Amino acid sequence: MFEQKPIIDLLDSSVPTLSVEFFPPKSQDGVESLVDAASRIASRKPDFVSVTYGAGGSTRDLSASVSERMKNDIDLQVMPHLTCVGSTKEELATIVDGFYQDGYRNIMALRGDPPKGQEAFVRTEGGFSYASDLVAFIKSRHPDICLGIAGYPEKHPEAPSMDSDLDTLKVKADAGGSFITTQLFFDNAVFFQYMEKVQSRGIQIPIVPGIMPVLSLKQIKRITQLCQSSLPNSLESQLSKVESDPEAVRRLGVEWAAAQIEDLLANGVPGIHIYALNKARSAIELIDAARR
Repeated sequence: MFEQKPIIDLLDSSVPTLSVEFFPPKSQDGVESLVDAASRIASRKPDFVSVTYGAGGSTRDLSASVSERMKNDIDLQVMPHLTCVGSTKEELATIVDGFYQDGYRNIMALRGDPPKGQEAFVRTEGGFSYASDLVAFIKSRHPDICLGIAGYPEKHPEAPSMDSDLDTLKVKADAGGSFITTQLFFDNAVFFQYMEKVQSRGIQIPIVPGIMPVLSLKQIKRITQLCQSSLPNSLESQLSKVESDPEAVRRLGVEWAAAQIEDLLANGVPGIHIYALNKARSAIELIDAARR
């Protein structure tokens, strides 16, 4: 098992990072298939992986279990996610201290989505309302932990305006965020415009674009609707023509994502974060394409 290093040190190097995000299955039955996918991806030596969990912390225990296996059994550099949802400050302190004791030195700090059936985020009594509060809290306990924070090239769905969203991002960065990972997008012009806006606010930490390959038209329509990201008409039109052929959809989705990655790397981004949807084949193809 190698030492878990601060991701910011990797992002400060001259070689762009390649990372992959997983989400844990909803039950123990799916853990083995996920660990198998992670093992296959590990053969391509990503710089790190992140592990999220369901809305409201619904799969937090499974997420912790999967993270441990990826770190200890597969020797992956792992960045677990942590949210404000459903936890008091004392409970979050226990989780953070546990992460630290287990050797983690990176955490993705998020406010988190409301639990299923709950439309708006509600602060847990004794907990935090904002990701910036969580960032500051973690830094106060373990200053050497590297914290990822989220950015939204097309605005957070709950933000009243892009200016307001950027104000929130600045607070998170100033509280101790080390780098930004963005929500998915399919038009690189949207990312480059966002990067300029972020930097114009005096936010100088690295911005890592998040890329999701389309694996299903129905699925990506649902995802983009939830996070209010746009699906380019040209991409949707191409996908619609082959919608009845799942492998053709997958190939097209990977080709589009690979073209995005090539352009982003050519324009000097510090890294690429792949939302793998737990599918090893597509993630491996994108890592290989990025390293050509």
